Amino acid sequence: MYYITKTMEIAGCHQLRLSYESKCERLHGHNWIVTVHCKSRELNADGMVMDFTQVKERIHGYLDHGNFNELLPFNPTAENLARWICEQVPNCYRVEVQESEGNTAIYEIE
Repeated sequence: MYYITKTMEIAGCHQLRLSYESKCERLHGHNWIVTVHCKSRELNADGMVMDFTQVKERIHGYLDHGNFNELLPFNPTAENLARWICEQVPNCYRVEVQESEGNTAIYEIE
């Protein structure tokens, strides 16, 4: 099995829709640290699981400096964002989304 990991920083804002009162219901931003993990039993014709640049283009290229509420069709919690990122990248099996120091959400395909 071959594995790659791509870590990137994404500047973006969101406004959470919650069932309780929270300051996170107001529009605010983070410098998100996103780590994407991919694996494959075989390498592609170029000798890669996936090009690191392609991973970055799919995620950073779409989200960076954006309003996640406008870009994504769901409540943009860190957990939902981790799942969405995993679904966007071929061979991805795990995503870690750190929205601030000490606050990280992880999505992993079982």
